[in-house]
Amino acid sequence: MKKLGFLSFGHWTPSSQSAARSAADVLLQSIDLAVEAERLGLDGAYFRVHHFARQLASPFPLLAAVGARTKKIEIGTAVIDMRYENPHYMVEDAGAADIIAGSRLQLGISRGSPEQVIDGWRHFGYQPREGEDDQALGRRHAQEFLELLSGRGFAQPNPRPMFPNPPGLLRLEPFSAGLRERIWWGSATNATAVWAAKLGMNLQSSTLKFDESGEPLGVQQAKQIRAYRQAWQEAGHKRTPRVSVSRSIFPLMNDLDRAYFGSGGRETDQIGIIDSTRAVFGRGYAAEPDVLIEELRQDEAIAEADTLLLTIPNQLGVEYNVHVLESLLKHVAPGLGWR
Repeated sequence: MKKLGFLSFGHWTPSSQSAARSAADVLLQSIDLAVEAERLGLDGAYFRVHHFARQLASPFPLLAAVGARTKKIEIGTAVIDMRYENPHYMVEDAGAADIIAGSRLQLGISRGSPEQVIDGWRHFGYQPREGEDDQALGRRHAQEFLELLSGRGFAQPNPRPMFPNPPGLLRLEPFSAGLRERIWWGSATNATAVWAAKLGMNLQSSTLKFDESGEPLGVQQAKQIRAYRQAWQEAGHKRTPRVSVSRSIFPLMNDLDRAYFGSGGRETDQIGIIDSTRAVFGRGYAAEPDVLIEELRQDEAIAEADTLLLTIPNQLGVEYNVHVLESLLKHVAPGLGWR
């Protein structure tokens, strides 16, 4: 394990039990947590994207704000649902946010996950072409996005423009050099991991995966990662790809930690159904630091990946999540080879 980041789903609810009771709370607390994570020395601040939900949605205003408040930490998504995206407008937003952040964006994109509404992407003006399903729609938008990120001109300039144009066909602006190599694909299957490798995207594997062998999540993800790296090598890409996995990990340092996470409710993987497909959901880890280190060393996917994203309970507030991250950095991460 070389890099360690947090991943926030950005939940908010008006409940008095939540420290994030509004969209304003979540957005402002997300910025504050990223600043604190950088102070602690964490490598990345990542955010989930959901539509029609009381969670973080449109990511680029938040990414730009975090970029303006921080200096070193990677700023990413895990993941943006490409079924909802206009690739052209997304390139402009991503380019602007990446320039503000000083080329620190790490954008995870994907086909997306089960939704709050039926075919929500239709409300955004998108629909599959003849012969496509919604998964193909997301992959098509992703490939268009990758092509636009190359920076090659494609639009015929107006012969009488309002402002002078550079010579040749025009590209979208602002263009952020290097962002194309910092795009990740969130994959739930071995096949889409191989597809992502062929296209030169980094790989994100979440806390769930479609069950393709009946084995534990960590074993299946490790095989997925090895298949991805083999496909990358066969594609002839010159750079070394990056791979992340996500886990819920909580060191039990005090009575409050034990009250929140010490009941031992998710000590084994769970099986569920997503879009009529059997999926395996990864176990949560909660124990004293020495026990955590030994347990996490047995997780094959963590061993294979170069980046570990820690899913956080954002509704417990910035102060508590800083405590969790600091406990992990000081008492668990060194035992797993971080720094």
